[in-house]
Amino acid sequence: MVIRINPYHAAEMLRQALERHGVVADVHHGYGLALVSVWVGVVVWCDGQRFWWRTGWNAERRRVIYAWHPAIEPVRAAHRISMHYSDLRRRQSYSSMIAAFVDEAGE
Repeated sequence: MVIRINPYHAAEMLRQALERHGVVADVHHGYGLALVSVWVGVVVWCDGQRFWWRTGWNAERRRVIYAWHPAIEPVRAAHRISMHYSDLRRRQSYSSMIAAFVDEAGE
């Protein structure tokens, strides 16, 4: 049996759970899907059954690698996404213009 919930509701619950991890995100929805915009390159999609997000690239197969999590578990999904987000923030460097802005903002 497949459990489906309203994609927007699930995405909003994920956004709130991410916020508890200190991750600010936006929710957008339409056409039966919702997405949570987290960070550059981190967009989480939801169809009411699962969340999925891009985690990397398989050069050998020339395909994107995705992770997914059931939409009925937004708190656990938020934990996984926040770890991915933290890893990306650690590995990605800012351009000099963005770095100056972030320093001024106190991030």
